[in-house]
Amino acid sequence: MGKAIVIGSGFAGLSAASHLAKRGFSVTLLEKNSTLGGRARQYKKDGFVFDMGPSWYWMPDVFERYFGEFGKQVSDYYTLQRLDPGYRVVFGQDDVVDIPANLDKLYALFESIEAGSGEKLREFLAEAAIKYQVGINDLVYKPGRSLTEYADIRVLKGLMQMHVLRSIRSHVKKYVTHPKLQQILEFPILFLGGTPENTPALYSLMNYADMVLGTWYPQGGMYSVVKGMVALAKELGVEIITDAEATGFEYSGNTIIGVRTSLKTYHADVVVAGADYHHVEQNLLPEKFRSYSKSYWDSRKLAPSSLIFFLGLDCELNNMLHHTLFFDKSFDEHAKDIYDQPQWPKQPLFYTSLPSKTDPNAAPKGSENLYILIPVAPDLTDEESTREKYYHMVMDRLEKLIGQDVRSHVVVKRSYAHRDFIADYHSFKGNAYGLANTLSQTAILKPSLKSKRLSNLYYTGQLTVPGPGVPPSLISGEVVAKEIAKDLKKVANEIIV
Repeated sequence: MGKAIVIGSGFAGLSAASHLAKRGFSVTLLEKNSTLGGRARQYKKDGFVFDMGPSWYWMPDVFERYFGEFGKQVSDYYTLQRLDPGYRVVFGQDDVVDIPANLDKLYALFESIEAGSGEKLREFLAEAAIKYQVGINDLVYKPGRSLTEYADIRVLKGLMQMHVLRSIRSHVKKYVTHPKLQQILEFPILFLGGTPENTPALYSLMNYADMVLGTWYPQGGMYSVVKGMVALAKELGVEIITDAEATGFEYSGNTIIGVRTSLKTYHADVVVAGADYHHVEQNLLPEKFRSYSKSYWDSRKLAPSSLIFFLGLDCELNNMLHHTLFFDKSFDEHAKDIYDQPQWPKQPLFYTSLPSKTDPNAAPKGSENLYILIPVAPDLTDEESTREKYYHMVMDRLEKLIGQDVRSHVVVKRSYAHRDFIADYHSFKGNAYGLANTLSQTAILKPSLKSKRLSNLYYTGQLTVPGPGVPPSLISGEVVAKEIAKDLKKVANEIIV
């Protein structure tokens, strides 16, 4: 099949590399950084181990399908544990709700907060299951290159049940009226790129992923998934080279024949860019080979960036679970500061992850590895003084809400935000999650996975189909590999004819 070069070792790049190798390509994967995994890299210091990016393991069926494509199982590479409770939501001091893994207990929990809501939640999740079936098993595996992809009767019927013209807020209000329950059902929206008022109700499929399929933890952290994917890629013959940043291309007409890197130039018959789409197109390609203009990119609506703190503590924390959401401030006001009037948030919600609650190898004995994430707007001025301001703002609230001193026990501290995303990943405007999931940026309306001006350049990852998130990234790599194989088969058939 020829020589394929994949740029970037995030989930999408690793997925694309393995799927191409399965289809007979000789694959070389080039990684800019010294470690693999892209945004899912790992940070270690003084016995503390941190996942640098994704920390939620949802949609286990997608991971099983991924490894199953190669005759493997997830359990061949890492061990999963379902978290129960899945996570905690903190609404105020001594005001918390734990989300149980057992559905009957979850229905009872809702019922205890609002009479009748237990049965309503059952109805809500039954409908969300249909959306998940159509959305995840049908729509997201479409390459988004033509409207004819969606002319399948089953898909069209499913689309009629997706509520794409109803907002998630109005949809949730049909089922529950209590503010706490509404926030629990709306919380995934904060990361999708819009407010609950303007995000389509089809994204209630995320509630199905959360509450029915469950929240899991791969022992060793999300980096265990990366290590599993790397091991699989090597088994398939993929050559992986680190510290090899792509700096440009060599061409013959409208075809790329080589990828230039900081090490050398690598021959290529086909190129898959798993690095930041905007960076590759706007900075590595000459203008004549770009599919989109600068104004096009500037008009894209992005999902949030993040301010993250990696903290190693020499004590154990009370009143916190592996995953804890702090909703003691206004959800709507924070969302407006991200999407409507982008600015550093006045009173942000925040999220914490404590893998040491589940994994004894995540921190030294008697210690905790605390990951704090604040969703923020992309393209903000990112200064050290601002990071410190938010560190103390969040710490003031955290210490009050859990009733425990934290700051004096910090022995490892690292912050990570816009300028780090740009430096490490060439992230467009310092975003963390990719394009917002709006109707105007869905399917064929996303940046195309295939270059419009170069015959053998393809894209994968969070800025193209199907979109941001770990499961979609796995899917993105599979989709682009299948499209490449299909395109080459078509060319071969044309030559024979």
